[in-house]
Amino acid sequence: MSKQVFEEGDEGVKLIIKGEERVVQPSAESRSPVHVVYGGAHLFNSSTPQKLGRIALATLDRYAASSSEFASAIGLTKDESAEFTETVYQRTLHKLQNEPVEDFRIDFEDGYGFRINEEEDAHSVSGANELASSFLDGSITAFSGFRIKPLAPETYERSVRTLSVFLKTFLERTSGRLPENFVVTLPKITNKDEVKILAKLLDEIEENAGLEQGKIGVELMIETPQGVIDYKGRIAPPRLVKAADGRCRSVHFGAYDFTSLLGIAATHQSISHESCNFARQAMLVSLSPLGIRLSDSVTTEMPVPPHKGDPLSEDQLKQNREVVHSAWKTHFTNVTRSMINGFYQSWDLHSNQLPSRYAAVYSFFLSSLKRQGERLRGFIEKSTQATLTGNVFDDAASAQGIVNFFRRGIDCGAFSAEEAETASGLTLDEIRRGSFLEIMNRRR
Repeated sequence: MSKQVFEEGDEGVKLIIKGEERVVQPSAESRSPVHVVYGGAHLFNSSTPQKLGRIALATLDRYAASSSEFASAIGLTKDESAEFTETVYQRTLHKLQNEPVEDFRIDFEDGYGFRINEEEDAHSVSGANELASSFLDGSITAFSGFRIKPLAPETYERSVRTLSVFLKTFLERTSGRLPENFVVTLPKITNKDEVKILAKLLDEIEENAGLEQGKIGVELMIETPQGVIDYKGRIAPPRLVKAADGRCRSVHFGAYDFTSLLGIAATHQSISHESCNFARQAMLVSLSPLGIRLSDSVTTEMPVPPHKGDPLSEDQLKQNREVVHSAWKTHFTNVTRSMINGFYQSWDLHSNQLPSRYAAVYSFFLSSLKRQGERLRGFIEKSTQATLTGNVFDDAASAQGIVNFFRRGIDCGAFSAEEAETASGLTLDEIRRGSFLEIMNRRR
């Protein structure tokens, strides 16, 4: 494996590989998805993301056909105006109609299970072909990839086989091309050697396919205690990222495997458990300076009506509505909490979670739009004054966080570029540049 070290410089933390400098911090113009949808490989086809959007719209129409009903279901009405809830509702509808899924992961692990080799081989081929079809016709999601089984001894051979078959099939179909923001997800990591192995396997695949080294990204999943604190008592996530040899695009947290491995009883396992808060903070503090995108775990309460068929009794219809509304509210609360804690992405497992997902994201950004704009204008004024008096503006990091807020809000559709420009006092080009210091230097 190549020698690599972390160095800190004026542009942020850098990863040095084979003497070549790579900035770990993603470019300011790179987009961050607000979620990732996991779906079993046996069920995936090129139209799956669009189908999920249609199902979500139908569910929204059935169980919350108005903004007031939807706001009541997710818990918005107590604190927000009718105009605000209508805006959230309409933008959620627009998102579901136009881009229902931002990131999709074809799953060969928990969402797929264990199958005979011939069956998983067949699904590796079909999943790769279906994803390639969506790539070639332009309908692929903005972020995509597939999750293999762990590289633990028990599943190593199967995991490597799926990795090889999927990528070989995909690259043959696309004549060696890969979509932007494509990753291979490695779950249940227990040590950095597993990450190193994946990086080396991808090196070989890229060499055989004539691809640029490092083209295939990886996504690491923190689901074990060893993924948080290693056997020497050190914070593990940065070491796992380093072992990826410059390929790591994001790190995801899996709350339920994590709490299970800690011995926490199933009835007390949840995304909000204190042990999960500790793991997330370890990830946030150690990886945010490296610019690694972070994703929180899943909400397991599903907005799925228990009664099917037609006709249904009044009691059954009422129970269906109560179940869907309760799950929406739980999901809305969890997504909001994740964003408050610095995790702007988390998992979704069902189409009916998409309405509450986007409602949570949009209400989070819209409720802070005015205040964040006021703060940023204040920072700009202070920075200008500091320059005129020959002093150094010392709140650039805080201002940078607000610039990131506006970029994320535009990317996910929470507010328009015009709304961001009006609130922030920055142009869209300045927001896209992403660096507050660069913005101020250019203005000077």
